[in-house]
Amino acid sequence: MRILVIEDDAVLSDGLQVGLRLGGFSPEAVGSLEDARTALAVGRFDAIVLDLMLPDGSGLDLLSDLRAAGEAVPVLVLTARDRLDDRVRGLDLGADDYLGKPVDLRELGARLRALGRRPATLAATNPAWNGISLDLATFEALRDGERVPLSPREFAILRMLMARPRTILSKGQLEEHLYGWQEEIESNAIEVHVHKLRGKLGHAFIETVRGAGYRLAEAK
Repeated sequence: MRILVIEDDAVLSDGLQVGLRLGGFSPEAVGSLEDARTALAVGRFDAIVLDLMLPDGSGLDLLSDLRAAGEAVPVLVLTARDRLDDRVRGLDLGADDYLGKPVDLRELGARLRALGRRPATLAATNPAWNGISLDLATFEALRDGERVPLSPREFAILRMLMARPRTILSKGQLEEHLYGWQEEIESNAIEVHVHKLRGKLGHAFIETVRGAGYRLAEAK
């Protein structure tokens, strides 16, 4: 899952990014509403971790604007303002979850995974294709009920492909989903992940469309 962290405290932001990466997420962090709007305008995120007290305004303004525009990306509000009135206002404006500071990184990861399992994020609760299914509760792939061990990024690629099994996804789209702007990306990183997935799921499971990208192969 690619996560946008909107937090102006540099120390906390760094800690959140480290913790989320260890949990298998791909976080990208910004420290202001202006930078958040820029990131959302040019990138796609699976969830947002949103601080309320930012140097150029309230995170609730951004939340309100997102929902008014029909943007359904899950938003977890993370703030020191943990009064009941603040929680109620945030939830009424469209927040999906709420955590007060200080936060346990394990709980944050668990709540983000729960948000990622919601039907609005992925059309099928447990998508399946050609004998392979995904268990979104455990972030595992299954073949005929048997677990297939995948790395977090292998799972993320497979989940993205299975969400749109007949759609060709370009290398750039997959990179955008897996990596933050500030992460170093090897030129062949996607090819390596796809190669490993084929080794685990069968070479014919993922089809390369020359010059376009990847999609799941139809059943033979």
